[in-house]
Amino acid sequence: MRPDVKKDTLSSDAILLVAALIWGFAFVAQRVGMAYIGPFLFNGVRFALGCLVLLPFLRSRGNTAGDPGSRNGKGIVGGSLLAGLLLFGGASLQQVGIVYTTAGKAGFITGLYVVMVPFLGLFWGQRTHAGTWAGALLAAAGLYFLSITEGLVMARGDFLVFLGALFFAGHVLVIGWLSPRMDSIRLAVIQFAACSVLSLAVAAFTEPIVLENLRGAVPAILYGGVLSVGVAYTLQVVGQRKAPPAHAAILLSLESAFAALGGWLLLDEILSLRQFAGCALMLAGMLLSQLWTHTAKSGRESFPSSGLVE
Repeated sequence: MRPDVKKDTLSSDAILLVAALIWGFAFVAQRVGMAYIGPFLFNGVRFALGCLVLLPFLRSRGNTAGDPGSRNGKGIVGGSLLAGLLLFGGASLQQVGIVYTTAGKAGFITGLYVVMVPFLGLFWGQRTHAGTWAGALLAAAGLYFLSITEGLVMARGDFLVFLGALFFAGHVLVIGWLSPRMDSIRLAVIQFAACSVLSLAVAAFTEPIVLENLRGAVPAILYGGVLSVGVAYTLQVVGQRKAPPAHAAILLSLESAFAALGGWLLLDEILSLRQFAGCALMLAGMLLSQLWTHTAKSGRESFPSSGLVE
């Protein structure tokens, strides 16, 4: 590997590691924010902030003739709104679930979406590989150790976060269809705006909105909106331009580990030996599902979370 290529790879890997760190610790911010305001208000404000952070980038790009979104406006806008709806479903279930579970467990359960994506893709005629099935078995075993009680009942918060992961998996499939057809920043702004509007609408009818409480949640909202939604998204886009797909798969999967680390450092969350084993199995399943594809297709540049064989 040439020195300049190696330097670019190391730089991209570092950028993706920072993105995973930000996203992992975001679960802590989401837990902290719930002490002051409701989950829908929290999501509504943080996604609005994330949208505002990206607006300057959108304005600087303009609407070039090469942007596919300028040629198929209605279909692209409709798809972007569908992405926003799925993002709203996933974020809402995750945020409500975090009220009843820990940041670390929520991080690992949410990470299961990378294993769910190829299975949902089967409904659209997409084939998957043996590594996905093996990864799914490991992840399912891990989920059992992490979340299933001795009475064979899944904890309420864990179940809601699990349902949220299903929505995130559907979101990945929609993004996979949309991303080649429109500018990535424009897509992000539309879906974040849609998620924000839907969340605020639900909050207006279901949650008390008290200004003093909102002030108390400002640090958590700023982290969740500016850093997690705005900055980390941009870092991901920049980092994946030159990072090998296998590197990206490993580094972005570390979000779950950082969530557990953040919960332990900042919220005094402790995992039992059984739960720790479950986390390890789930992380192994996620990595196996992703790296199997990149081992077989070592030269392919693709987003590492889909795991689909075209």
